[in-house]
Amino acid sequence: MKYLTGQNWHSIQAKEITELFESDISDGLSPLSIKHREEFFGKNILKETKQDSKLKKFFMQFHSALIYILLGASAVTAFLQEWIDSGVIFAVVIINVIIGYIQEVKAQEAIESLKNMMNAEAIVIRDGIKINISSIDLVPGDIVLLESGSKVPADMRLLECKNLKVDESMLTGESLPSQKNTDIHKENITLNDRDNMTYSGTYVTYGRAKGIVVATAGYTELGKIAHLIENTTAMDTPLTKKISAFSKILLYVILALAAFTFVVGILRDNSAVEMFMASVALAVGAIPEGLPAAVTITLAIGVSRMASKNAIIRKLPAVETLGSVTVICSDKTGTLTQNKMSVTHIYCSDNTYEITGNGYEPKGDFLQDGNKLEFFSDELKDLLRAGYLCNESYLINKDGHYSINGDPTEGSLIVSALKSGYEERILNKTFPRSDLLPFESDRQFMATINMDVENNQNILYLKGSVEKILNISEFEFIDEKLVEINKDKILEKVKEFAGQGLRVLAISKKLVAGDKIDSRLLDNKFIFLGLVAMMDPPRPEAIEAVKESIGAGIKIIMITGDHALTAFSIAKMMSIVDEGSKFEESVITGIELSKMRDSELIEKVSHARVFARVEPEQKLRIVDALQARGEIVAMTGDGVNDAPALKQADIGIAMGRGGTEVAKEAADMILSDDNFSSITHAVREGRNVFDNLIKFITWTLPTNLGEGLVILFAIMLGLTLPILPVQILWINMSTAIFLGLMLVFEPKEDGIMKRKPRKPNSSILRKSMIVQMLVVGVYMLITAYGMFNYAIANGHSVEYARTVAVNIFVFVELFYLFSCKELQNSVFKTDIFNNKFLLLGVGLMIFAQLTFTHVSFMNIMFKSEALDIQTWIGILVIASGVLFVVEFKRYIESITVNKTV
Repeated sequence: MKYLTGQNWHSIQAKEITELFESDISDGLSPLSIKHREEFFGKNILKETKQDSKLKKFFMQFHSALIYILLGASAVTAFLQEWIDSGVIFAVVIINVIIGYIQEVKAQEAIESLKNMMNAEAIVIRDGIKINISSIDLVPGDIVLLESGSKVPADMRLLECKNLKVDESMLTGESLPSQKNTDIHKENITLNDRDNMTYSGTYVTYGRAKGIVVATAGYTELGKIAHLIENTTAMDTPLTKKISAFSKILLYVILALAAFTFVVGILRDNSAVEMFMASVALAVGAIPEGLPAAVTITLAIGVSRMASKNAIIRKLPAVETLGSVTVICSDKTGTLTQNKMSVTHIYCSDNTYEITGNGYEPKGDFLQDGNKLEFFSDELKDLLRAGYLCNESYLINKDGHYSINGDPTEGSLIVSALKSGYEERILNKTFPRSDLLPFESDRQFMATINMDVENNQNILYLKGSVEKILNISEFEFIDEKLVEINKDKILEKVKEFAGQGLRVLAISKKLVAGDKIDSRLLDNKFIFLGLVAMMDPPRPEAIEAVKESIGAGIKIIMITGDHALTAFSIAKMMSIVDEGSKFEESVITGIELSKMRDSELIEKVSHARVFARVEPEQKLRIVDALQARGEIVAMTGDGVNDAPALKQADIGIAMGRGGTEVAKEAADMILSDDNFSSITHAVREGRNVFDNLIKFITWTLPTNLGEGLVILFAIMLGLTLPILPVQILWINMSTAIFLGLMLVFEPKEDGIMKRKPRKPNSSILRKSMIVQMLVVGVYMLITAYGMFNYAIANGHSVEYARTVAVNIFVFVELFYLFSCKELQNSVFKTDIFNNKFLLLGVGLMIFAQLTFTHVSFMNIMFKSEALDIQTWIGILVIASGVLFVVEFKRYIESITVNKTV
């Protein structure tokens, strides 16, 4: 057999293809041939790639510097026999590991979804007999019969077809079913334009066909997408990258300081055991035990908030990633548009009308020159009636939700007629149909004969391509008079509509004597009724969402399988493309893209705003090119063809209602309402999540720094430790729970969507924040040591002095918390009452610290002592001083910035 993979079957004669596969259009394959092909090609099902065992996937979740730090903290606290603290820290580790494991296991479900899509029944001709088989058993060369409602079981070249329409939106992104034929096509065309091919997983919406299987399993277009998904590496998010890098640096610094402390102590003739405990104290003090918990809880709260806005997060880090997105690549159909054809303009009797309304709900107004039309001319009524009657679809109203059974184009004509005031029941009764000629691609029109009961006459209606209708039309109505048709004027209007990305149909009629359609009646003398222009309109809320995203510094790029002119028109309506932008500069087609080298694409992708007629591999190239420019890319989509790009993007966003399971499984986030505006809510929440994480880190690290400095300072100078390891654990865990975690509930700051996205390569902390942490850490060191020595000097015990030092740390953190509510504005201009959880946490922290200081069993456990009132006053005064220190630091910075400017 001469079967070859990778052939351009659409450009080869059907007879030649049949000979290549050694098949027969009438008899199909012989049993012996089928057996050999089954052995050679295998089953028509996607093969599984070898996966890591579940046990290996589980243990791989521990491979993280942050996890190493936590495990170290757990081991240290266990060594110190602080079993509760050790257990809490270890529980945080296990929670993080389990979450990561579940996410990784779910990622494989995309391939399973693809397998299910390929499994269907198929009607084949084998050895001259028509039989039903499972699509799994199909082999290349099989002759398959398709009919309305069939799922296409494999990639096929059409040999015969009659009025065949196939819904390929899940593969190509086309909003309308594709009209198929058996014509030969040019070799260098995209998937969308191969009208003589049908592809595995798509659906027949109308007509019948016979085709020959040219590709099965992994060689199908669906199989190629599965291969892309398997070989696409899910990107680390900006947060995970930065936290990972930050954690590694922190780990090395902590280990180095601990080792340095041990060596210095030994050189000062201290015992090895004593120095080991001091090193442990330093390590425990420097480890931010609350950081992983804060990250997880902050993200989980973001997930909850986004869910209330119809954005379902599948992977926790995706919450923060949304906040750093610089580019959103959006599919057009069903994402930015309604995926519902609507008549937007009508040209009738030398008048142009606009029609308002959304979707298939029959509500809307007719406008002329911007004014609502109160009176409908007979010519306009006639055109609208003709569009309704010359139609094979019908409108469904289920609990107030309108949908179309049939072709969306025909559905839009029904809706426009009902918007004008027509009632279906009356139209069907007063203009009953007596005959029908279905649409065929070679005819390019549909015809019906309807009887006008009131006038007792038969009317032949035609609906179809402008060229065909104009060729057989001789008259038109102008000012209620029948005149000779002005075709040039009509063609100018067609050009105007097409320039707006509208699909245009023409409608005509003539009176006939009989009630049956005769081919001789279709030649001439028709009366041209008018033009109907339609489109899949943008979602109104998506238009506003796009504008808000652009205002937030996010570039929006439309990636679609639809026609370039239509896509460009929609992009202009949605402000994705500026009104004055040129088509050539803003739009790149799939054909142009296929001819570009990667370097050229990387250069041009920064200027393009629309990619039209693209194929799955090309979507992936676009995302790759954007990422090569350092962009953080979000990709929205709903079809199978979107899945590889969804997985490759920094964050993939799938549609919940209209999206395929494959797209959902490949995505990080699912929009339950398929509404682009939900992305804007999610971006806003993502930015807030990152803000709150930065606030937590800025708040918690000075404590770890201060505690580490206190231990290091004591060892270097040979002084008594002002705080013990167990007391450090109390400080870190209690403040993290009662104070730090309350920052994750901070509301969004004003103007959060007016800021530019963070630069992808920027560090997790800005220079000013690092300076602030150093200032606060040093303040903690000075005040804790100062108060410790002051207590000793006044005759108090070491336990009393250490209790003072512990309280200094806790209350400095408590007051400093209010400075971290907003990292730019003055604390004295901050609304301290807008986070009730934070106020609750402050109250609980004060209660916990009073317990630590004055309850006897806590004194025994943590080696603390009760303090007198004068000491408490001193602690509160000195601790509150951190507010003024931070304010002074910010004031100095503002002066420096102003001088620089």
